[in-house]
Amino acid sequence: MARRDTAPRRYADAAFEIGLRDGTVEVWRRELDEAAQLARDGALTEVLANPAIPLDQRLEATQQAFAKLSEPVRNLILLLVRRGRIEQLPRVASEFARRDDAANGLTHATATSAAPLGAEEVRAIASHLESLTGGRVDLETNVDPSILGGVVVRIGDRLIDGSVRGRLERLRGRLAAGTI
Repeated sequence: MARRDTAPRRYADAAFEIGLRDGTVEVWRRELDEAAQLARDGALTEVLANPAIPLDQRLEATQQAFAKLSEPVRNLILLLVRRGRIEQLPRVASEFARRDDAANGLTHATATSAAPLGAEEVRAIASHLESLTGGRVDLETNVDPSILGGVVVRIGDRLIDGSVRGRLERLRGRLAAGTI
């Protein structure tokens, strides 16, 4: 099983703490989003991540590409280049946004159903999730006919599988184990 790389979360947590200390969380979030957009440009990321290019040239290219950003954000990006992790900048920005949202009591969730959910169903799911989390929930909906029916909700690291497919798979497992 592949181990999930936690480096982007650690960088984002450190940046968030600096933003809290300095009162610049909004600046960090906006500038990390801008930087992530630039980093999604494959050509730029290839140059900044290419070990065949001398480090001082990559650092200079980083300074030029991200010149409009504040010094603390630029320093984080320079650190990512030095450590060979510039391709993780979009994930750092995403983790920073997640941390900021959590600090503001906002949780993101995704509800996947076999057929499109009605407005009342979306409100009911969001309301239930808000009671579970004790905060506001931003609910995104998806359609996946393979779940057959019901709803699968992902909220943070939690997965709530209320799908027909999931129930059938659990039943099959119990039958195979002889627990029924």
